[in-house]
Amino acid sequence: MSASGIDVTTLDDAIRRWAAERHLPDAHLRRWLALANDDRAALLEVAETLRLRTGQFVAAFDLIEEIALRQRGTAASLQVTIAAILARREIRRILDGTGSAPGRARELIDTLRALRFPRLKRTIERLAAEIASLGLPRGVKVVLPRELSSDEVRIEISAGGGTELARLIDSVAQARAGLERIADLVGGAESIDDEV
Repeated sequence: MSASGIDVTTLDDAIRRWAAERHLPDAHLRRWLALANDDRAALLEVAETLRLRTGQFVAAFDLIEEIALRQRGTAASLQVTIAAILARREIRRILDGTGSAPGRARELIDTLRALRFPRLKRTIERLAAEIASLGLPRGVKVVLPRELSSDEVRIEISAGGGTELARLIDSVAQARAGLERIADLVGGAESIDDEV
């Protein structure tokens, strides 16, 4: 949706209607309406296309504003708009893609988080590679804290009997050094930045 293709009053009415249906907090509605026309229209397109829930919209809106602010700070001459961020290939792929709207909404939030927090994304990718390199069998799962929000690493074992349980415990024991390294990386004892 382009702001040039829709009258400003109609656009604002559509935004207010969407906000009322979703019980969007007034503060967010005021911020949305204060944006440039193209930015308002781009946000409305995302909200309608992915049928975002209120919490998803608030999270996406906050992330997009942070991305724009952060990128404006890194390139003084570059004008980074919300519409420009939402026009990026990785975002358009989600908006124009197939699949369920809730699944695509989750993918949008994840993609925006990766854009907003690139170091966190690299760290998570590095930890995933470390876990994969352990070669743990099915039935053993290393669970990292969501968005590395704590320093706790969990090991889950699912076995169909005593023999299988013993085999899985042995595999965890053999991977002890690698698991300790992963726990140290998550806990901050070792810096992962130099290795990313």
